[in-house]
Amino acid sequence: MDRRTFIKTLPALTVLADAVPSRAQEPTLAATTLPPIVLPKPEKEGGKSVLAALWERQTNRNVSDQKLPLQMLSNLLWAAWGVNRQSGPHGQIGRTAASASNSQEIDLYVAMAEGIYLYEAVPHRLAPVVAGDHRAKASRRSGAGAKAPVNLIFVADIAKFAKAPFQEPGLRAPEIQKSYYNVATGLIAGNVYLFAASQGLAAWFHNCNKPALATALNLRPDQRVLYAQTVGYPA
Repeated sequence: MDRRTFIKTLPALTVLADAVPSRAQEPTLAATTLPPIVLPKPEKEGGKSVLAALWERQTNRNVSDQKLPLQMLSNLLWAAWGVNRQSGPHGQIGRTAASASNSQEIDLYVAMAEGIYLYEAVPHRLAPVVAGDHRAKASRRSGAGAKAPVNLIFVADIAKFAKAPFQEPGLRAPEIQKSYYNVATGLIAGNVYLFAASQGLAAWFHNCNKPALATALNLRPDQRVLYAQTVGYPA
């Protein structure tokens, strides 16, 4: 093909290129098959007192496959990492667990039978991430947690440290970041344990298949899968 002929074909090639979406433009499986889950407003009353829940807090690995009611799921996610005040530290929203410089670097994913969702605290909803049952990846034990109704997946987003409203010394140091996001995860997991005890649920905080989950969630290099926590009715 000579230069003149090639130039004549450029408009057609441009149209063809526009007609074929790039890989990044292709809708994900989650987007085409899973709608967002709008959670009901979290309740402010109910359950056992904090002191009673502390007495009954425990790890229970025997979790049934009974699905949690939507209101229970809503209350669980709010208790774990929800918004409890519009004006928190450094002018940002406040949440039910603390984070360094209010960076809110932990993303909470929820693995259920139909797929994995990201908990969006401000609209209080679950945004679909990937369809399909990936609950078995939330545990390294064969079969453990694979049938539980809810597996919470804790993911640290390192990029959020740079966006924190107050840049305290060391906030961008990798070793200090590691200590911060591990502490933040522990605070959220503690909320989950107390909520479970107050509601008569079983809860279990544990390790997970980090590489498999990172692949399934299509995480960026600066995101880290940390741990998982299985929640449901006692078996």
